[in-house]
Parts: sequence; C-alpha cells; structure tokens
Amino acid sequence: MHQQLTEIRWHARAGQGAVTAAKLVAETALELDRYIQAMPEYGPERMGAPIQAFTRISESPIEIHNNIEFPDVVVVLDETLLPIVDVANGLADDGVLIINTCTPPDAVRAALHIQHARVACVDASGISQDTLKRDMPNTPMIGALAKLTGLFTLDQITAHLIKTFGKKFSQEVIDQNVAAVTRAYEEVQAS
Repeated sequence: MHQQLTEIRWHARAGQGAVTAAKLVAETALELDRYIQAMPEYGPERMGAPIQAFTRISESPIEIHNNIEFPDVVVVLDETLLPIVDVANGLADDGVLIINTCTPPDAVRAALHIQHARVACVDASGISQDTLKRDMPNTPMIGALAKLTGLFTLDQITAHLIKTFGKKFSQEVIDQNVAAVTRAYEEVQAS
C-alpha cells in the first residue's frame, strides 16, 4: 500500500478521537520525513454526531487542499455508522477498509457489497476497554492501520505515541496506549 500519495478518510462519531488519530498518523509520517496533511470535517457540533477526518501522506509536496473523495484507506471507528454513512464511497479498488467491529471481514464485505478492496476488522473498542479502561478506539485503530498499510512500523508509531503522549500523560496512560496499538496491530483480521 505504501505509495507516492496515500489518502486516508476517517469516519467516527464526535468524541471518539478520529481527529486526534488523523493528526497522530500525520505527525508520525512527518517524523519519517514525509509530507502530510491532517484535517477534520465537522458536521453538527455535538457529541456522537458523525464526523470525518482526513490524512494525506506523501513522498513529495502535496498540492491538493480539499477533502478526500477517493481514499486509499478508510478507517471506521464506529460500526453503527455503517447503515447511515456510505463509508466505502470512492474507496480505491486496491484500497483497504478498516472497521472497529467484532464482525468477521467476509461478513462486512458481503453486507457492504465490497468487491475489490480489502476489508479488515479489529475489536478496537474491546481492546481499548481492556487496555485504556474506556471505549476510545482511536489509538488501537492506528495499530491496525500501520499493519495493513505499511506506512510505518509498529515501532515507529509507538515511538511517536511515547514522545507525544509523554508531554501530557502519565507513564501508565502512555503504556496503556502502546498496549492498545500493539494489540490491534497483532489482532486485526483482513480478507
């Protein structure tokens, strides 16, 4: 999946950390000397409302400055969005759809009528409940994204988390987030 320009569209509900995740992914790529963009698109400003965020990562300067309509990767932090948002809209045939769900990838593929793109599923909510003691699926989803795209290694993303979170969180919170990313990296299933 690693290519000249990778476009990632994030789908979530407000408060689930999609904007933070989009930014963390972009910052990790920046540390690897890549060009980046990370931007949110807010709808109604209320907790639980559907939102989108976008990340672009490139080996060369990015000249595009609009929302991502034809993503290489779509990350869905809340499976309850699937019946109300066409999350696969515009997804590249060789792209990947990563969903926070316990449903097997083949069942998601059939339900969403996805023919060509890879479909990956990980129980990011369950992982975050176990590791972070609350449902905050954004950091586990970054682990799944790293595994499926090859944009960065597990070591690169955890090093960035340690550096970034070290400025504002306790060592316990840092360790919990590293554990969440690592578990999702190891547990994500794709078809």
